[in-house]
Amino acid sequence: MRSVFRGLSAALALLLAACGVPQLITPYRMDIQQGNYISQEMVSQLRPGMTREQVRFVLGTPLLADIFHADRWDYVFYRDVLGGTREERKLAVIFQDGKLARIEGDVVPAAAPEAAATPERKP
Repeated sequence: MRSVFRGLSAALALLLAACGVPQLITPYRMDIQQGNYISQEMVSQLRPGMTREQVRFVLGTPLLADIFHADRWDYVFYRDVLGGTREERKLAVIFQDGKLARIEGDVVPAAAPEAAATPERKP
């Protein structure tokens, strides 16, 4: 009986001590990525007047293609990183008469190189 009591008290002591010890071994947590990754370079390739096929070639298949808004494609991207930060990007591509009309969202195209190279004249 005494040996059982000693064994149980030793196991209880070890369990209580383990609760106070910092975790030395942590489980592996992978980065979770959902949606279409959209970079600034990809958006910079878009030009007004591009067809749907050209936009799909540059950006990939849209994550959301609403049947009620056939002229709007939505691209959504989430990535949860191990440190607890979340990277989010949202982009909407709007078509008019089957051609690219405008882009809305977090990622916008960079200024055209021709416009940046031309200096503005001040009156």
